[in-house]
Amino acid sequence: MPENTRNLRPDGYRARVVDARVEKMLQAFGGVEITGPKWCGKTWTALAHSRSADTLMDPATLAAARTDPALVLEGGEPHLVDEWQEAPQIWDASRNRIDANANRRGQLILTGSSAPKDTGAIRHSGTGRIARVRMRPMALSESGDSGGGVSFSRLFDGGFEAGARCPTSIADIARWCCRGGWPSLIALDDEFALETPAEYIRNVNEVNVLRLGKSQATSLALMRALAFNLGQAPTHRTLASDMGEDGDPGPARQTVTSYLEMLEDLYIIEPLPGWSPQPRGKNRIRVKPKRYFVDPSLPAALIGTDPVALLRDTQTLGGLFGTLCFRDLSVYLSAMPGAANRIHYYRDEKGLEVDFVVELSDGRWGAFEAKLSDAKADDAAADKLVAFRQKTTRNPLAQTRPPEFLALLVGKGDIAYRRSDGVLVIPVAALEA
Repeated sequence: MPENTRNLRPDGYRARVVDARVEKMLQAFGGVEITGPKWCGKTWTALAHSRSADTLMDPATLAAARTDPALVLEGGEPHLVDEWQEAPQIWDASRNRIDANANRRGQLILTGSSAPKDTGAIRHSGTGRIARVRMRPMALSESGDSGGGVSFSRLFDGGFEAGARCPTSIADIARWCCRGGWPSLIALDDEFALETPAEYIRNVNEVNVLRLGKSQATSLALMRALAFNLGQAPTHRTLASDMGEDGDPGPARQTVTSYLEMLEDLYIIEPLPGWSPQPRGKNRIRVKPKRYFVDPSLPAALIGTDPVALLRDTQTLGGLFGTLCFRDLSVYLSAMPGAANRIHYYRDEKGLEVDFVVELSDGRWGAFEAKLSDAKADDAAADKLVAFRQKTTRNPLAQTRPPEFLALLVGKGDIAYRRSDGVLVIPVAALEA
């Protein structure tokens, strides 16, 4: 890391996948906004790239920012404004400051753990001045639970390191799903770390939800409904029904929509849209989005399970493992260049479904199917991936480029290898950026 970015680097800072992306955006834009859920490490990462800082979690600093936003934009560059959304007028002030300094690169870093409530205080988009970098809880390679050996980015270049070993068990997966990827938990024993996700949910409900003028009961009911529909694409009606009790039909559709938007704004959940190889085609496949929690520990806490119980409930563990895979794939994708990189899922009218389709801005893509184990049962999953490739590329008139790879992302596994049908088998604990 360049010398001028080390001044505020916290002692014990653990490198994050997005570090290189943040540094690159600071060299390309006047400001960088780092967004993501609470407790995922945004502030430490921002400090690691800053020379000065103001935090709006300090009441006096917040009062000053609301009086005159320019007061919290002064300092050595890059200057950090932590939790800027507490004073939304900071956004326009930051844009104006960047313009006044001829869009000099690397002036400001803003962090935010929710969308600003008062969007009326923002008049300008910040386009061309402020880049956005999304953070999430730690992937396994960041927390030290992954041995690495298989590079996510190199998969798109045809690079696959067969033979990478990272033996993991179902018990390991259950533990990782319940602990989650929260940086503050790395050194904690399970006895204490497993208490944190439930506390996270309580804190969000008692602080953030109330500050947004929403109902704690409705918010908690919706999160539980989403947790019990892991890996599915439930309709608003299904979610409302699951939120109700004793025959109660649950809240109205508009209420469900409003609370889903709130959970997205708080970075608790992320939508996973459906994918079509022909986004502009007339026969585009239209499917409802799935919604994943930003970390598997949150639905685990909402369901009320623990690592021991999950060993007897592999169906629930499978859903949580899918959430872990979505988190890690999202983390690794966030470090790659391109503003249009996306993760989707695929489902056609005949029921053929693939868990994750990762598409890069330049059109390259690959597909992952998440499986708890690399046992023989995965033959069916590999066959599904092959059928998916054949269906999406067999029409020469569609000019759909073939995938760069097809892969089974497995929990319990010992070694990364290539099957005879070309499908890769990758233990999730062997995957790295």
